[in-house]
Amino acid sequence: MDPCEGSLYSEEGLGVAALSTLYGGMLLSSMFLPPILIKKLGCKWTIVIAMCCYVTFTLGNFYASWYTLIPTSILLGLGAAPLWSAQGTYLTTMGSTHAEKTGKLGKDVVSQYFGIFFLIYQSAGGFGNLISSLVFGQTPTQGAIPEEQLLSCGASDCLMATASTNSTNRPSQELIYTLLGIYTGSGFLAVLLIALFLEPIKDAQQESEGEKQASPFWSTLLSTAKLFRDKRLCLLVLLPLYSGFQQAFLAGDYTRSYITCALGIQFVGYVMICFAAVNALCSVLYGKLAQYTGRIALFALGAVTHLSCIIALLLWKPHPRQLPLFFVFPGLWGAADAVWQTQNNALFGVLFEKNKEAAFASYRLWEALGFVIAFGYSMFLCVSVKLYVLLGVLSLAMAAYGTVEYLGSKKVARLRTEEQTKPAEEGATQTEM
Repeated sequence: MDPCEGSLYSEEGLGVAALSTLYGGMLLSSMFLPPILIKKLGCKWTIVIAMCCYVTFTLGNFYASWYTLIPTSILLGLGAAPLWSAQGTYLTTMGSTHAEKTGKLGKDVVSQYFGIFFLIYQSAGGFGNLISSLVFGQTPTQGAIPEEQLLSCGASDCLMATASTNSTNRPSQELIYTLLGIYTGSGFLAVLLIALFLEPIKDAQQESEGEKQASPFWSTLLSTAKLFRDKRLCLLVLLPLYSGFQQAFLAGDYTRSYITCALGIQFVGYVMICFAAVNALCSVLYGKLAQYTGRIALFALGAVTHLSCIIALLLWKPHPRQLPLFFVFPGLWGAADAVWQTQNNALFGVLFEKNKEAAFASYRLWEALGFVIAFGYSMFLCVSVKLYVLLGVLSLAMAAYGTVEYLGSKKVARLRTEEQTKPAEEGATQTEM
């Protein structure tokens, strides 16, 4: 999850191996665990247990070795999918319940709930980057970056620019312990607050269905796979897949080939704060705007913004004299990412309301797959090729999403036509009688 993981523990490939096992565990977990845990434990205690996996991973970093990081990475991967699935299910259920009480449209309230959630989530990311920047900012950095290296930065970087002169000294062990102590304390506090104060919820719809017949264990286990019978899900999986691709590009390639290459690693945290801040503000904004503009307009905004950024990054030659531009691109990227995070989750929660746990598990499965693929080719492809891959996946995802919206509108139109013809047919029958 952390783009610094591979840099801090690069010796003998430990950081790379830890990230690989993390995403492998997340892929495996997404297939089976979320529906089972949520049905057995409920959303609240699934969240508590999954968050403990995150704290365990942080503790493993105190004594980083193959015997601590690999097992805790697997544990974190196994806990990540249930955590995100339980959060999505909780927010969708609460939004739908609130919509029923207030007489509002469920999709509008759910979208607003996800907007508030990602406001807090991205704000936490901003504070986390600020803390790491302040702590690691005490590490001595090197002098000016040679002009020869700057020629290889940006889209033309084929992993040669950052391999030599621009790798700063590893932070001291004392600074690493300080940062890990802050993160671990925050994790324990979060788990405690959730366990004590988060109100347990039950989905009224699933509860009534459960009274009629309890789902067999194997049916619950395979619910994520069975949901792929719905052709809408088969089309929509490209959205979380692209979400994984674009997050991996920003956290890995943009920070390495643009920021670290042209400015230095000491700027990475501050640039990512810009991304998190814009993302947080746009998340809550889109959550409220969705009820006025509809989700189609927001998806179009996100697609056009990312499309513009991808084209600009292909053409841009980064240089330290262009300092503001290094912050503009993450800001725009965050504005578009806020669309994917809020609207994708709301879309899955609304379209698959009867199978929310399986739908969100599927979402995390494909998003993790996007991370794994991007992570897999990261060390082999030039940045320009990765940008073209992003462009292609974005185009396919938008085409698939447009198809789902078109099919949905046709279904709504057909239902309206049937409702209008029924009274006319009933009137004709009464006249004949």
